[in-house]
Amino acid sequence: MKINTNFGNIAENYLFSTVASKLAAFQKEHPEREIVKLSVGDVTRPLAPVVIAAMHRAVEDLAHAETFKGYGPDRYSYGYPELLDAIRSSYARKGVEVKREEVFISDGAKSDLGNLLDLFSAENVVLVPDPVYPAYVDANTMAGRKILYADANRENVFLPLPEEGVHADLIYICSPNNPTGAVYDRAGLKAWVDYAKREHALILFDAAYEYFISDPALPRSIFEIEGARDCAVEICSFSKTAGFTGVRCGYTVVPDTLCFDGFSLNRMWARRQATKFNGASYIPQMGAAAVFSEEGEEEIRANIAYYKENARIIGDCLDGLGIWYTGGKNSPYIWLKCPNDMKSWEFFDALLEKAGVVGTPGSGFGKNGEGYFRLTAFGTKENTEKACRRIEAFCRG
Repeated sequence: MKINTNFGNIAENYLFSTVASKLAAFQKEHPEREIVKLSVGDVTRPLAPVVIAAMHRAVEDLAHAETFKGYGPDRYSYGYPELLDAIRSSYARKGVEVKREEVFISDGAKSDLGNLLDLFSAENVVLVPDPVYPAYVDANTMAGRKILYADANRENVFLPLPEEGVHADLIYICSPNNPTGAVYDRAGLKAWVDYAKREHALILFDAAYEYFISDPALPRSIFEIEGARDCAVEICSFSKTAGFTGVRCGYTVVPDTLCFDGFSLNRMWARRQATKFNGASYIPQMGAAAVFSEEGEEEIRANIAYYKENARIIGDCLDGLGIWYTGGKNSPYIWLKCPNDMKSWEFFDALLEKAGVVGTPGSGFGKNGEGYFRLTAFGTKENTEKACRRIEAFCRG
């Protein structure tokens, strides 16, 4: 038997597993220390009441023969009509028309970001930003693809644009970005759409954090950009929008206009899902459908406002310390320059040891992340304020 030796080309542990291991070792050595975690982007607010009510109704449906649900609808997306139409309505409010058969329900954005690669040859060249969400790189490294990097740095405010003379077949864009919190404007996304069309490439647009965009001038969907339906798919998540990290539900939009080498990506993805996926569970789907109701939108925006207030608190702390950062205003992530020219893991260790605060070292997201650090606004307000007091005391010495 032969194994996939490409696994030898990825780090033994996923970045956040390494952070967790270092934290566990520290806590074992110092059990008396209270640690504040602003590292992993996991939510802390409870699910919205309208979502809970919808999920309770779904559970009740399963308790009675006349309303019982087994396998999901026998159609391309394996999505229930209530959720598909709710998603289409959410797009309509952004001025984007999406057909029901273009929406595919999943158990989360991370799964689709990896599974979509089944549609493409290992010979394709992949372009990702650096710094980058590690799963993009690892998934393509596992498949043996060549990976190029678009330099994201302080000079371009971590929003790289296409370079002349560089060819790519698959392009990853995340906006608002994880880890940097940077958000593309319409001109920036239009530059990427134009580039993708010139290169006959496909954009995999990760819109997991789009509900954190409050500036109406900033696009929340790649499909707000002219020409995107011919060169992009959009992967979305309820995890950060509605706190579904433990519930698991997401969706991907694959336009029926996407064709490469005579193949429809929409039909290919439908066929792939029919073979390898039986659909997201009924109960999360009903909860997700409630998210985009009028009442649901109001309730989830209250939770998002809570996290954005945390981001403001962190930003005010860094402003007071004179530390450069990006993100935080239309994003739950704050990407800061490590003080005193410290390296990323050096700052991680010092902040943990001296302040009892955990973040994520920027170098774990790529070479351009060296010397930077990611904090998340997904904690409680109490812990966010506590962490900021400790960071301020640490930096002021």
